[in-house]
Amino acid sequence: MNITLIRSDKIYKKMMNSLKEKRDDIYRYEMMRPFEFKWSCINVPINSSQKGGYDVVMASNMFGYLPPSEVDDKQNKNIEMISDQNLWRTCENTIKNSLECFTKVGYELPVKDYLFSILLGNPQSPYMSMNDGYCGDGGIPGYIFISLVPNEHTLKRLPVALAHECNHNVRFQFEKWKNNITLAEMMISEGLAENFATSIFGDDMIGPWVSKTDIETLNNYIKPIIKDGLNATGFDNITAYLYGDEMAQLRGYFPVGLPYCAGYACGYHMVKHYLKKTGKSIVEATLTPTSEIMNEIEDFWDEDSI
Repeated sequence: MNITLIRSDKIYKKMMNSLKEKRDDIYRYEMMRPFEFKWSCINVPINSSQKGGYDVVMASNMFGYLPPSEVDDKQNKNIEMISDQNLWRTCENTIKNSLECFTKVGYELPVKDYLFSILLGNPQSPYMSMNDGYCGDGGIPGYIFISLVPNEHTLKRLPVALAHECNHNVRFQFEKWKNNITLAEMMISEGLAENFATSIFGDDMIGPWVSKTDIETLNNYIKPIIKDGLNATGFDNITAYLYGDEMAQLRGYFPVGLPYCAGYACGYHMVKHYLKKTGKSIVEATLTPTSEIMNEIEDFWDEDSI
C-alpha cells in the first residue's frame, strides 16, 4: 500500500507568508487539489465558476476548518505544533498499522493508495468546540483528513481519531456508499470505527462523541427515540439522530429531541454488544453487513441491555 502525506504545515506556512487575497488559491490548488476526487463525491468543486460561489473554501469553512484568509501570523504557533516530523511519522504509522489489521488476517483491500493531511480547525466553529477541538473525515476510500485546534489534548487524540477514520476507509471499500444511507447503517459504521480505535488505543481514549453520553441517559432516553428512527434515510432526516439537535439545527435540519452525538454513542454500544454476543473480532465485524449485525442485536433494545 502507498501512503502519501500532504504536508499541510508547509502549505499553511506559505499561506501565512502570502498576501491575504492569495491564500484562498494556495489552499485550493496546493492543499485541496490532491483531494479533488473526495470533494467531487460530495459535489464540492475546487473552485466555483462564479466569484464567491460554493467551492472547497466555502465548504471547508462550513465544516469547521480554519478559513484560509485567517492563516496569518496569529497561527504561527498552531502551524508549528503540526510541523513536528514525529507527528507526521506517527500518523503514517497509524494508517499503516490500521490497514494491516485487515491485510494481516487475509483481507485484500481494493484501494492501494491513501492520501492523508492534517487541517487546522477553526476554534470559533461550534462543530470544533462540541467535538473538544478535533474530528476526522475518512468516509471516501483512499482519502483521510483529521482537523484539530492544536493543543496537548487534541494532538494526543489525533492517532485515535485517525484509526477511527481508517476503519471507515476500509468498511466503505466493501460497503458501497449510498446517499440514502439509513440511520442504522450510519450508526453501525460509527460504532465499528470507534470500537476499532479503542481496540488499538484503549477505552480511556474514547472520543467525546461517545464519552459525553452516560449509560443511564442512553438506556432510558436515547434508545427509545433512536429505535423509532432506525429506518430513516438521508442526511436531512438522520443528522439529528446522529449528531443531536444542536448540530442538526446549525445545519438547517429538524430536531428530534436528542443530545450531542446520541447516535454515535448508541452505535458504539450497539457494536460493543454485537462483539460480546458473537465473539467476533472488530476486524471481522468491520466487514460484516449492517443487516447481519442488526439481526444479531435485537435484544439491545431491551431495557438496561447495556
